[in-house]
Amino acid sequence: MTQFGRRGLAGLATLLAAAGTAGAEDWPTRPVRIVVPFPAGGTTDLLARLYAQRLTEALGQSVVVENRGGGGGSIGADVVAKATDGHTLLFHNLTFSTTTAALEFAGRAPHSVERDFAPISMGANVPLMLLVHPGVPAKDLKEFVAWAKGRTDLFYGSTGPGSTMNLVGEVLKREAGLRMDHIPFRGAAPLVQDMLAGRVQFGGDQLSSSLGHIRAGALRPVATLSARRAAALPEVPTVREEGFAAIELLGWNGFFAPAATPPAVLARLQREVAAAARHPDVVRRIAELGAEPGGNSAEEFGAAVRAQLAQVRPLVAELKMQVE
Repeated sequence: MTQFGRRGLAGLATLLAAAGTAGAEDWPTRPVRIVVPFPAGGTTDLLARLYAQRLTEALGQSVVVENRGGGGGSIGADVVAKATDGHTLLFHNLTFSTTTAALEFAGRAPHSVERDFAPISMGANVPLMLLVHPGVPAKDLKEFVAWAKGRTDLFYGSTGPGSTMNLVGEVLKREAGLRMDHIPFRGAAPLVQDMLAGRVQFGGDQLSSSLGHIRAGALRPVATLSARRAAALPEVPTVREEGFAAIELLGWNGFFAPAATPPAVLARLQREVAAAARHPDVVRRIAELGAEPGGNSAEEFGAAVRAQLAQVRPLVAELKMQVE
């Protein structure tokens, strides 16, 4: 049985009733909802819809995506943490770790990643790219830092207070001695629109949804947060190569369920997600987006998320990151 924290008996009883007690093969008994905690149009939303199509075929029930943006992803996540219908899932990304850490630091965490969610599987590993507007004369992160030093008119954007890009921006400000004002957005799509318009000079986006803009010359990548260079953009260095190893992060996107979900249902979901990740159409589409398909075990996915939480919690505390 996959455990990602303690499951409450009351929640377990409710979900057992909702999911049915005859076994995982009788689940689902109604349409399944995948909550994406960001607006439509970003990478996480795109990947969720890609998987929803395959899961609809595999489960024999409609699998629909519902966007619940805001709070750096915490609002949508809380909807799933409190769901008791047995048919609600969460598809989140690496911002889950940083937003959770920031809310914990502020004493306002509405849920716990470890206690309130059960990991299912990674959907895709998507590098997070650090981007600048083409009007910025920098080809890599070192050049951006050199150009930005001493300036007082810079803005960096993120998907919300406590988000991954918020953490990245604050680490860079501290370690490089930069002055940049933070502009939070409700998701990657509106952030990218303001970057394209030149209102924000520096930001980050998952490679999948920014690749077209990069290839068109509308945005310029200066580094990737991943441990290795992105296959789609091998010329772009990693943050470690640029001297900022503290912000090296795995770019995961993946599935979670409420922690009280019956183990048999979790096991079936993991099998179906893994099968979808191997489907030729999914593999092809994810490769086109510059990413790698997931489909790992719940244990492997849960361990990766816990390791990332352990990495970002001290950074959030050191920087005293605030959430709204």
